[in-house]
Formats: sequence, C-alpha cells, structure tokens
Amino acid sequence: MVGRGGLSRLRDCAYCFSRHSGAWLDKLTYAGRRENIAGLPSDRVELVVGDICDAGLLDELVPGCDAVVHCAAETHNDSSIADPGPFLRTNVEGTFRLLEVVRKHGVRYHHVSTDEVYGDLALGDPARFTEGSPCRPSSPYSSAKAPSGMLVRAWARTYGLRATISNCSNNYGPYQHAEKFIPRQIANVVDGARPKLHGDGRNVRDWIHAGDHSSAMREILTRGRHGEKYLIGADGERSNIDVLRAILVAMGKGADDFDWVPDRPGHDRRYAIDASKLRRELGWRPAHTDFSEGLQSTIDWYLTHEPWWRLTKAAAEARYAGQGR
Repeated sequence: MVGRGGLSRLRDCAYCFSRHSGAWLDKLTYAGRRENIAGLPSDRVELVVGDICDAGLLDELVPGCDAVVHCAAETHNDSSIADPGPFLRTNVEGTFRLLEVVRKHGVRYHHVSTDEVYGDLALGDPARFTEGSPCRPSSPYSSAKAPSGMLVRAWARTYGLRATISNCSNNYGPYQHAEKFIPRQIANVVDGARPKLHGDGRNVRDWIHAGDHSSAMREILTRGRHGEKYLIGADGERSNIDVLRAILVAMGKGADDFDWVPDRPGHDRRYAIDASKLRRELGWRPAHTDFSEGLQSTIDWYLTHEPWWRLTKAAAEARYAGQGR
C-alpha cells in the first residue's frame, strides 16, 4: 500500500497497516467521506468507522499492524475559534489513546502535525521554521496540535516508542474539503459567487501539493530516524491574495473580482518551512515544483468532480456565514 503511494488520499484518519492490508479508521464526521477511498483495492484497505478516542476499538485494530499513521484531527481554524472542545478531544486525547495502544503492542508510529504549532513569522522576514523552532501556537486548532506532538516526543523518550513526527505546510490538491481556502474559492467561482478574502490578504502560506506531502510521509515512515521530527515543505510561499487572484485569472475572471471580509481573530501572518533536514537525511524532493501548474491541475480536478464537493459546499458556506466570513 505504501509502495503504491496510497498515502496521498489520507484525510483526517488514522491508518493502521501491515505488509498486505490496512485498516482505515475514520469517524466520518462532516469532513469524512467514504468516497475518499473509492478505487482503492478492497482486499487491501478496510474502512473502519470509529473514533480514535475509543481505546477498546484501537486495541482490536492495532495488534498485528506494522505501523500506525496518525492523520486524524480536527483541522479547520475558523471552527476551532467557534468551538474549541472537539479540537482538544480529538487532537490531544485521541493522540494519547493511539500512543498508549501502539506502546502496548510495540507498533511503529508516525504522527502528522502542522507548521502552525510554531505560530507565525513576520512578513518580509527571511527566517523559516526549523525542527528547533519553539512552539508558539496562535489558534485553538494549533494549540491543540502542539501538545499532541509533545506527547509523541515524550512517549518516544520515556517508553522508547518507535515514533516520528512530521510538520507540514499548507496542502492543496484533489479531495480537499470545500471549507479550505483553495477549493472554496474554486467552488465559489463555479457557482457565480464572488470569492471572499480575509483581512488585507497579505497573509503568506507555504503551499505544498498533497502528493508531495504523502511522498514525504512515506520516506519518513520507512526511513526516518525514530524519535526525530521532520519538517515538510516545498518552498511554496505565496500570499493569500496572490493565490486568489491566480485562481480568478485561471478561471477567466478579473483579478479583483472578490469581496473583502473581516479578518480571522489571531490570524497568523506568515508560515515558511525549512525542509533541509528532510532533504539532507532522506533525499526527499517535491515532484510538484511549479505552483501555477499544480494550481491549474487542482482547478481542473474540482471542475470535473463537482458532484464530490457539491455535497459539502452548502454546509461549509453556512458555517462561514455564521462566523461573518
């Protein structure tokens, strides 16, 4: 499974696998979709609907697995501001439950985290996040992800858990939920609605294609040093306004055909990843190095998969409307 690049479809789930088969554990909340694993071989991937906080269920699934990849998380910043509770439960308690069961059964563990745990950098600052950057989370989401990574480090040092951690920058590509920045803008243009941009639009994100994130995770899982953290990035720094304008122009609209909306509270200004450790130690390189090309292929995917995102678009916009954004 790992050898065929199957990790590229992991979204908000825990994946427990042996050499020949794997269990995809997903709570199927609003962001979970059975369709996300359509086409994967049924004799290799079993969908298990459940909660990573369910210790009994984990104790049934993990024995016999070669490794557990922990992608399960509540991830949407705006939702974390509106209701932090689910983020603490899933991101902190859920991680603790997974760590305990892999410790009990001696299973290899990889923990997927975010660059947001490091807070933000100033615009125009040449500095980038490294594995040694201090945690300074700004949002309820990132403040729930930061301690989950600390738990992993503690379990690796105290109990000798065979564990690695990765912190990745902003992903884009197919199968991303309609609440996220790039698919939301694409879907709005399709619907004839004016896209919306928070604040002054100058906030910078370090974009990476989901396929590159997956290939990096595979390298870390199979060859990374136990107890180590690796930052994953593809040198993709771009401001939100530049990304939005690129989408508009690519879809035949005017570059300023959007509306401004109030900024998100505590909105981080800039993220930037130094992935030199990953490249130096494991020889990993991103395959999607042309952002314009990757963005166009992403737009094309959403244009040809409208039924997939249409199911979630209305609910996502209703949540944004309730938040004034």
